[in-house]
Amino acid sequence: MAFHDKPRFPLGFRCASRNVGLKPTDKDLALFASDVDAAAAAVFTRNQFPGAPVILGRETMRKGTLRGIVVNSKVSNVATGAAGVEHARRMAAAAARELGTTAGRILVSSTGVIGVPLPIDRIEQGITGMSANLQDDPVVGAEGIMTTDTYPKALSCDVQGAVITWVAKGSGMIEPNMATMLSYIFTDAEFDAATLDRMLRHAVDVSFNMLSVDGDTSTSDTCVILANGHAGAVDEIGFFEALVEGCVRMTELLARDGEGAQHLLRVGVRGAADDEDARRIAKSIVNSPLIKTMVHGADPNVGRLLMAVGKCFDATIHPETTDAWINGHQVVRGGTRVSFDDAVVRQALSVETVDIVVSLGVGEAEATAYGCDLTAGYIEENAAYYSS
Repeated sequence: MAFHDKPRFPLGFRCASRNVGLKPTDKDLALFASDVDAAAAAVFTRNQFPGAPVILGRETMRKGTLRGIVVNSKVSNVATGAAGVEHARRMAAAAARELGTTAGRILVSSTGVIGVPLPIDRIEQGITGMSANLQDDPVVGAEGIMTTDTYPKALSCDVQGAVITWVAKGSGMIEPNMATMLSYIFTDAEFDAATLDRMLRHAVDVSFNMLSVDGDTSTSDTCVILANGHAGAVDEIGFFEALVEGCVRMTELLARDGEGAQHLLRVGVRGAADDEDARRIAKSIVNSPLIKTMVHGADPNVGRLLMAVGKCFDATIHPETTDAWINGHQVVRGGTRVSFDDAVVRQALSVETVDIVVSLGVGEAEATAYGCDLTAGYIEENAAYYSS
């Protein structure tokens, strides 16, 4: 599958973004709209302190129909109590008025600092008039939802005469049991909400749910897909395959743009006893601060890799059948460090994308996790996030 050189929306979808004063100058409000009601499905964070938009979003998504999405950045509307939920409702109502629909067909998202009241008056005023600025470039919408992202993220591709477009943000506080961050998927293919829900959950499970920047699960994570049907029905299997591929590609973009990141880290585990073991071990490796700093420093310390596998106490692991590779260079055979040229593996660790593969030799299950290295930039970004 080939992604478009320049991302574009499917038929009937447009977006707008602007600054409403939450940030000094950068865009901080985005509106995504379909020209007709769209079937929709969503997955939300499992954090037990969900933001007000997530609380409202779960209610909204029971209907399985959306006309638009409104998103603000800088302030997450989390830990704001009943007032926060009311502000989320006001945000939905303002977007509904702008798009000529009802509040129950608007999904609300907020991202940014936790525990700060949402400046709802500014947001309501800012939403007014946005429909006049709706346009076909999804990057415009991506610009309005960024927090610590270094660039806006959007992808699109063709599938059987239809188009799928992904728009996402996420840089830190990313280790989901869901998606990660905010991710919006749009298509003009025709599917009902139940089918979208089934496909989305499977796609998220092997992509966004396998992403970790720092091991912390956000209170605001949301992933939603909208299908307005303008391109008509398409083959479900082919569409699902494209959906998964795009979600994985977006996951890699988010991992590479983790706060302070200089390397994309992909960890593949194969030959596991079952899927749960494969996922647990892959996550253990990608989440290990010692693995992350090993990658950052291009330090071929195989002991750290064995540690990250071995600490998965409940997994079936046999050292004598465990092998491992770093960017194609075998570094472990039968649970023992292979004699290798340190300079060669150090060079392999120095490239932008580092692939670590572990073969357990105890079964047929496999999984891939996505992450990044740990740098001083991550500490600098987060040491004053609330105050900045």
